[in-house]
Amino acid sequence: MSDEILYDRDPRYIPRVAAVHDMCGYGKCSLTAAIPILSAAGCDVCPVPTALFSAHTRYEVFTFHDTTEILDGYLDAWRQENVDLDGVYSGFLGSADQVAIIKRLYAEYPHALRLVDPVMGDGGEIYATYTPALCRAMGTLVDGADALMPNLTEASILTGRDYPGQDIDDAQVDEILGALLAAGAKNVVLKGIDRGDGMIRNYVASASTGVAGKQELAHAKLPFMTHGTGDAFASALCGAVMAGRPLAEAANIAGEFVRHAMESTQYQPNHEERGVSFELNLDELTALTRR
Repeated sequence: MSDEILYDRDPRYIPRVAAVHDMCGYGKCSLTAAIPILSAAGCDVCPVPTALFSAHTRYEVFTFHDTTEILDGYLDAWRQENVDLDGVYSGFLGSADQVAIIKRLYAEYPHALRLVDPVMGDGGEIYATYTPALCRAMGTLVDGADALMPNLTEASILTGRDYPGQDIDDAQVDEILGALLAAGAKNVVLKGIDRGDGMIRNYVASASTGVAGKQELAHAKLPFMTHGTGDAFASALCGAVMAGRPLAEAANIAGEFVRHAMESTQYQPNHEERGVSFELNLDELTALTRR
């Protein structure tokens, strides 16, 4: 495993992480994943809600409220109270203007890790509320990201290429990782390569070692899919990073956490739409703070 440690954790200290994501009333994703998962990993989660949904966008009926207009005042209040941050973890955004909110956090907390899950779509499809302008704005977060965590749909958008499907070979993986590192990402975790052999693969690459030093992490694939696994993976990865684990180890921890959560999920009603049920597996992340 790579020894790329992004955060040197004092075991007595609880790091503060701004989670810049939407909030769904129903459906396991974004803040409803980030808050409990990061908390279990020993983080003080400070939500910055980018939108309010009645349910996530996989449902046919949902309400959507863009919170852009309140966010500058929200962060002004943080500054007046001298809130400090150790990490900025961003995900789903409600509008292109919200990229400026994330960049404001970067400017005001220059020491904080930049943990970027460029949430835009999956399976070759862009999410319903995303516009071309928002996708372009999201791409500006690549440069300087301490950990960039795209799936193949998002990586294709960020690198300006057609979505290749989930089954890509090592040469294609190298091309995508190389393009993201060349765009300024310090480290990349490429998620969700499925070659039809019963395994899901994630790849970790660092600017310090280049594509030649990439690491492959393979996890057993379960015979069903459900919503929210990407958010659970990214949140667990960020939690493990903030617990002081090296990046590749953190990605492996996140992959196994999601696999175990999926095993629990299959017994829950309406899990295909509602999302991954990780509650019974949070102890895996709590254990990170005790080692």
